[in-house]
Amino acid sequence: MLGLADVHGWTLRARAAARACSPRTHIWWGVPAARSPWISLLLSCHPVPTAAVTAIATVQALAAGGAPGVVALVLLAVLSGQLSIGWSNDLLDAERDRSAGRTDKPVAAGALPRRTLGIALAVATAAVVPLSFALGWQAAAAHLLGVAFGWAYNLGLKATPFSPVPYAVAFGALPAVATLSGSAPAAPPWWAVTAGALLGVGAHFGNVLPDIRADREAGVLGLPQRAGSALSSSVAAAAVVSAAALVFTPAVLVSPAAVPLAALVVALAGATIAIARTGRRLRLAFVAVMLAAGLCVAMLVLSGGLARVTS
Repeated sequence: MLGLADVHGWTLRARAAARACSPRTHIWWGVPAARSPWISLLLSCHPVPTAAVTAIATVQALAAGGAPGVVALVLLAVLSGQLSIGWSNDLLDAERDRSAGRTDKPVAAGALPRRTLGIALAVATAAVVPLSFALGWQAAAAHLLGVAFGWAYNLGLKATPFSPVPYAVAFGALPAVATLSGSAPAAPPWWAVTAGALLGVGAHFGNVLPDIRADREAGVLGLPQRAGSALSSSVAAAAVVSAAALVFTPAVLVSPAAVPLAALVVALAGATIAIARTGRRLRLAFVAVMLAAGLCVAMLVLSGGLARVTS
């Protein structure tokens, strides 16, 4: 027969287990905060945006007709740049994240030593330059411009009304990285660059949605934080729909598959606004924006616009 002490002990252990499994004590959708330093490093690089941007750049390089070696170099150069930006963000914000109780951040939660993160950051940053110049000086200039604006965002632009600018520049530069890395470097079509910049703006407003309240409390007042969740979701949706509109005509002239892709972009944009208006699960709104951005990239590839300038 159980005594009161046994029941009380089980209750305390159950509560402790519940707290240990809560999103506030775990990093990125249920991964424990204190495990392998490699996992903590992975989570500190902002893995979803890092993977998404790297994938977009790689797909665009393939669409531009790059040789396998060139495509591999684009992947490595963009990945190193994204790691540099992501890790520098967490390192620069470590004290503010700790003060705000951000247990979803490995350094702030004490799961990753600052020195370890600093070493990883130094390696990634050192790799960006030679990997970029291996693509040619023109592609390097386009890529390093985007990386420089990413660092500028981390160093202070994110707390100003100009916070969307680094995203617009970095995403807008990706088609240029793809076409300038080819055997016959050429500028990408203007509409591809403009669509990329719009996707960057949409990604910025979508990415900030889950953190607007915490950012305001911490004094980080970029343009989305000033606008609020409802308006930011509308801006994100409008940006990705505008990007889709730019690439739709070139894409639909090549394949009717552009029609359902464009319809899905519009549907995801509507879902972004609807989710944001509920005030809950705002990370899903960011996922919807990124999915819409991926569909826009698919339409760009379908259009053949990048391959056309290098043929």
